[in-house]
Amino acid sequence: MAYERDHLGFLQDARQWDMQWVHQSAEALNLEITDIDEQIIQALRDFYFEYDLSPAMRPLVKHIKQTVGPDQGNSIWLMQRYGESPARTLALLAGLPKPKNCL
Repeated sequence: MAYERDHLGFLQDARQWDMQWVHQSAEALNLEITDIDEQIIQALRDFYFEYDLSPAMRPLVKHIKQTVGPDQGNSIWLMQRYGESPARTLALLAGLPKPKNCL
């Protein structure tokens, strides 16, 4: 499938998202997607479609803590797993727009 991306590589239309997108994007980032990653990505997509917003780091951590669990819902774990900008990386994997305050 050909995905329409913006100039930063983010999916243009979140409704085009599928697991193939996740795996292609993860491969480009040298990430192996696990069940926990899939839960986090789905939680992020649920947040986006409820609030029409890709969350920045603080709301992301809070939402992951509430929906996935306290082990993953902390900034240290998220940064170790997804690099220095977890909100940006997870938005990319989830097929969402880049969070507003991410570089």
